[in-house]
Amino acid sequence: MAHTLYGTLGSGSAAIEMALHACDAQWQYGDAASWKPGSSVEELRRVNPLVQIPTIVLPGGAVSTESAAILIHLATARPSSSLLPESSASRAQAIRGLIFIAANRYSAVSVVDFPSRWTVAFDESAHDAVREGARQRLFHHWDICADTFAPDPYLSGANPGALDYLAVVVSMSCSARNHIARSRPLFSQTLRRIETHDSVAPIFRQHWDHTASWRS
Repeated sequence: MAHTLYGTLGSGSAAIEMALHACDAQWQYGDAASWKPGSSVEELRRVNPLVQIPTIVLPGGAVSTESAAILIHLATARPSSSLLPESSASRAQAIRGLIFIAANRYSAVSVVDFPSRWTVAFDESAHDAVREGARQRLFHHWDICADTFAPDPYLSGANPGALDYLAVVVSMSCSARNHIARSRPLFSQTLRRIETHDSVAPIFRQHWDHTASWRS
């Protein structure tokens, strides 16, 4: 039986596509996003009431959501995929990185995308202030990430893994790449090295044309 991945081009579902490819898993795609009327969004809503992507329906019908949780599940279910490092210490650091991105970067992206959900003010200037505050916090978190997770030569070790996939994809949001290039140029080079790796490049190119950031 195949996995069903709900996502859309230029979104966080790209990281799960990379992981499914690394697992050599069978999967089918449901093009769905809350901002794309007419897509498979109602089908997505039936399996995830938050209508968030990525969402994945596993063989057998169980539903998994949250990018970090999906990646950790796939790594556990397919240990031969090398989505997580073999050594205990490196694996713990990679899982820490996955949760760091989910807890800090993804949460800030949500505020940037939908500032009206995070304030009781109705005027656009208030929404702009919330958006900009979240963006600056997001940039700060990227600086911490760059200072904390050192590549060797990738964030997962000798080859890209789950942490690399999530970092390279989420960094495409909210103009983060521009900030990282200025603030942490060595980490910017790491992201570039990840996106051009043979196992990543075809999926990355399919999702981004390298001229605009995801939901910037």
